[in-house]
Amino acid sequence: MIKRTKASISKCILHRVGNKFNSTKNTFSEQPIDFDEASYDLILPYLLRPFGSVSESYRFNHHSNLDLNEINSYATQLLNDDTDFVDISKHIVTHLFEQSNSVQIKTGDVIVCMFHDIEYEDYTTDAIGIFKIENKSHFFQTHLENNSYDLYVQKGIQTKKVDKGCLILNAADGEGKIVLSVDNNNYDAQYWIKSFLNIKYPDDANQHTKNYIEMCREFSKEVMQPQFGMQEKSSFLAKTVDFFKENEVINIETFKEDVFEDEDRIQLFEDYKKTYESDHNVLIRNQFDVSEVVLKKQKQKIKTEIKLDTNIQIKLDVDAPDASAEYLERGYDEERKMHFYKVYFNAEG
Repeated sequence: MIKRTKASISKCILHRVGNKFNSTKNTFSEQPIDFDEASYDLILPYLLRPFGSVSESYRFNHHSNLDLNEINSYATQLLNDDTDFVDISKHIVTHLFEQSNSVQIKTGDVIVCMFHDIEYEDYTTDAIGIFKIENKSHFFQTHLENNSYDLYVQKGIQTKKVDKGCLILNAADGEGKIVLSVDNNNYDAQYWIKSFLNIKYPDDANQHTKNYIEMCREFSKEVMQPQFGMQEKSSFLAKTVDFFKENEVINIETFKEDVFEDEDRIQLFEDYKKTYESDHNVLIRNQFDVSEVVLKKQKQKIKTEIKLDTNIQIKLDVDAPDASAEYLERGYDEERKMHFYKVYFNAEG
């Protein structure tokens, strides 16, 4: 995530990208935007605001050489010398146009910007921003004529959120430049991330934490719930979150010993891990550092409700892993021929 308190725009241009499948063409500007004070004060936070909450970064990808990644190459040229800013911005839009490989890819306005003084982690850097606005909204405009006001409808860009955008920072690690991306209009998962930017998650604590918790979430849904029931599924997820909260470094052997009570479940987990890695083409590390930012984000995705067919839900606290085993009992009523849960408590909240 970034801070934009000191950020500024040095150059910004707007083009329009078409779609080769519906015969709409690109339209290019020849000059950067000359902002007045009001429009500048509005567009700067509009473009940068989404990246204030982005916790995961990407790196450029290419099957043979990163220098051959088009957007990486264009960004490098601009960050080294912005003399050809207008021409390079046109190349960026042309590259985006070439990725419109279906009729569902939307046309839209493309904004290319050069930013200064973006605060990322513990340093300040320049960045290239590429944004695509796909949706416009109708709004009323007022007009005074002959001493009377009239209303007419115009169509324009909403300033609430960017449809698609990326920030390419003038900063790199061993895997290349740091890239941040947002996609609030994700109708094609391949289009923006893979086809246009061609970026991937880096091999770091953020990605390892994300991979592991996502695997545990799927294991709880595909194995724990069908074989042991919703209570055991929720208990496993709560113990997983608790283990991540209590340990700065995750060791998979220690995790299994701490979370599972018997060897049979450990074997189920090990077998599922192998299948998951193969099916999802990911490598689950045996030891890695915990990313607290990603843990917080992933925790919000974990659902621990027990939904019953009698229109009753029991919500378990993911931060209290032992509560389910201690205060919740599951049984079967022979007279009613129905399952039941018994809940122990001292007082109602």
